[in-house]
Amino acid sequence: MLCNLVPRLSDLDQQIYRQVVPADHFLRKALRIIPWDSFFELLASYYSASEGRPAESPVLMLKLEYVRYHYHLSDREVIARAETDLAIRCFLGLPLCWKLPDPSSLCVFRGRLGVEGYRQVFQQVVQTAREHGIVRDRLRIKDATHVIGNLAIPSTLALVAQTRDKLLQAAEPFAPLLVEGERVNLELLREATGRQKPAERLVTRVAQLREMLVWVDAVASPPDAETSRAWEAFLAQRELAHKILEDQEHPAGGDRVVSTVDPEARCGKHGGYFDGYLTDVLIDADSEIITQVNVLPAGGEEAADAVELIRREEAAHGNDVRALSIDGIGFNGPVLRELQDPQGLNVDTYVPVPQEPENKLFRPQDFVEDPQRSVVTCPAGQTSMKGSYDRQKQTTKYRFSAKVCRACPLLAQCMKQPSKQHGRMVCKSDYQVEHQRARAKTTTPQYAAVRREHGKVERKLGEVMNCHGGRRARYWGLSKVFMQQLLACTATNVKRLVRLLCAPEVEVSPTT
Repeated sequence: MLCNLVPRLSDLDQQIYRQVVPADHFLRKALRIIPWDSFFELLASYYSASEGRPAESPVLMLKLEYVRYHYHLSDREVIARAETDLAIRCFLGLPLCWKLPDPSSLCVFRGRLGVEGYRQVFQQVVQTAREHGIVRDRLRIKDATHVIGNLAIPSTLALVAQTRDKLLQAAEPFAPLLVEGERVNLELLREATGRQKPAERLVTRVAQLREMLVWVDAVASPPDAETSRAWEAFLAQRELAHKILEDQEHPAGGDRVVSTVDPEARCGKHGGYFDGYLTDVLIDADSEIITQVNVLPAGGEEAADAVELIRREEAAHGNDVRALSIDGIGFNGPVLRELQDPQGLNVDTYVPVPQEPENKLFRPQDFVEDPQRSVVTCPAGQTSMKGSYDRQKQTTKYRFSAKVCRACPLLAQCMKQPSKQHGRMVCKSDYQVEHQRARAKTTTPQYAAVRREHGKVERKLGEVMNCHGGRRARYWGLSKVFMQQLLACTATNVKRLVRLLCAPEVEVSPTT
């Protein structure tokens, strides 16, 4: 059951708060700027109206979550501090004698809302900024930073062993005899390989895991499979075992699992190598409000996420973003095409281009392509042989014959050392139009102006990570880390709103 019961402050409570908590205290300003009671309707949908005992007010729980991230506290720390900190109690709207909820209630509250609930809270704060006319659609700036996973990375041998042990534990309720037999085999295997080198033991353990999966895959589902949590856990462990086995069979492949504790974390590079996730954000260049946020596994498709971030923002607020600034990772043909499609997002995109090495020879763009005939024509007017398509690189390769190139009067401007077997090779990307447009844009005054603003997003990410607990993951799993980042960004946005709307030249009427 849910109620929005807010305890009434006595005259003594109000007098004490007025005397002790200054009117210009940050939490008093946050109480005036953000319409906290308006969140009740949003939060009520995550509670049952007729089942269970009366719950704590969801607005109170949301305020506690906000205070937790504003001051970078744990669940227990925020409750302990709220017991004695009168500014926090004033913000929560609680009488001095009112008992605060148990810290475990915050965990239950997060479980109720999940990612979607916290996303709606984040969007409602952004909507508040839009209603005040702070957020505009002139320019968005996108960037990502690393989040260090809450895990210890095991060796490959330990990773395979942990996977095997967890798989046996998950399979035991459904195939106890097979699991018992496998554990006997495991003891015999340990004795036989005890003196082997780690590399040899790893080969043996991988082979054992592969043999285990033969009978694990054949385990029949129980009658209550659709509602059984044990069966759900078994399927998850089985899928993880297949993924880790695939990683061992293809060591050069990407997207490798690094831990069985948090199997969604990945290894990535952001300056140096790290294990965890990426937090990707859009900010409004005018107000520096974070307008959208997403979390990816480390090494995820950060460039493609620019499209997802723009789509999410426009779907949530019905706005039309006009321009986007993105770092060098955005020099990506498919992404540029989707962002700038006049029939789609139609976002004017500014991106740095890779610096081309100094070269006085003819460049690929000096060759004119004829897609209908699948040939290119060189500056000397010679035509290449038909091109071959490289599906992986999404380019077409054109070759000129060695005979034509050797006889060409412009050979010295085209090739340094002509080959005896073949002539000049030219590669044309499917996205050369997008690449050329991006290169041309870097010479304009608008590009220079946009790039001067790009540093705002880096400072904002630094604030989220260093001041509001975003740098290190508190939880395991992509969805829980996403909730953490949504709350950290919400706390950052509220702070920015207070700073903008409580400036001396801006008059703001109370909203609560």
